Amino acid sequence: MTTTDDPLVSTDWLAAHFDDPKIKIIDASFKMPGILPLPKDDYLASHLPGAVFFDVDAVSDHSNPLPHMFPSAEQFGRDVGGLGISNGDTVVLYDSGGWVAAPRVWWMFLSFGHQNVRILNGGLKKWGAEGRKVESGEVTPKPATFKATFDPRYTRNIQQMVDNLTSRTEQVLDARANERYQGKVPEPRPGLRSGHIPGSFSVPYNQLFDASTGAMKSLEELRAVFVGAGVKLDAPIVTSCGSGVSALVLTLALYRLGVRGSALYDGSWTEWGMQGGPPVATGPT
Repeated sequence: MTTTDDPLVSTDWLAAHFDDPKIKIIDASFKMPGILPLPKDDYLASHLPGAVFFDVDAVSDHSNPLPHMFPSAEQFGRDVGGLGISNGDTVVLYDSGGWVAAPRVWWMFLSFGHQNVRILNGGLKKWGAEGRKVESGEVTPKPATFKATFDPRYTRNIQQMVDNLTSRTEQVLDARANERYQGKVPEPRPGLRSGHIPGSFSVPYNQLFDASTGAMKSLEELRAVFVGAGVKLDAPIVTSCGSGVSALVLTLALYRLGVRGSALYDGSWTEWGMQGGPPVATGPT
């Protein structure tokens, strides 16, 4: 992993490049439904100077009943342009430090053809702990033009996932807590079955970062987590979770380990776990 292909940037790096007009900072914080205060309210209370707020639920396909599914390229381009971001900008994403949505938005940018996107390692938590400047209130950017082109190789739909049950072409990694993977606890979204996609691997996303600092773990530690879960890093991978957000923490870690060509099951357990859906497995495997 080199500094040119590592998707993470340090707080020192961002502080040193803060005055670059081509660097645009996005707060991509996200919470499960019903958890207060809302991410936007957290943003208004404290965010990096000049950062705009990316609403994962708003930048989504509103015709789909599933939560925050990928929008069309047209909508993504319009919404991102509305945040003052153009195709020539370097995008730096962060969230509150819990490693939930910044990787999701990073993967969306890559999926829609924008490669010049990075994530602030440790997010707002590490930035604030270092005593760096924050501000409050709304940021109103000057609208820009962003042309998006979607690459379907970055995502998988439910039919592809069902087909994979037979072919086993791709390993499926589940980022949810292991208790949810095993079906020992109810799903936080009402009405869903408990368990996991048959044959999938349990890799809880919170194993990949240091909760005390908010920083992602070292490459050696990341590799140990995946290998310890039985994952083959040289074989095709699809990541999944509850609703297609925290799965991208796994994708990000894999990317840092040099894995390319992985995909996201965007519908994740919110789709698979619906009553009358595809087969469900329970237990440790």
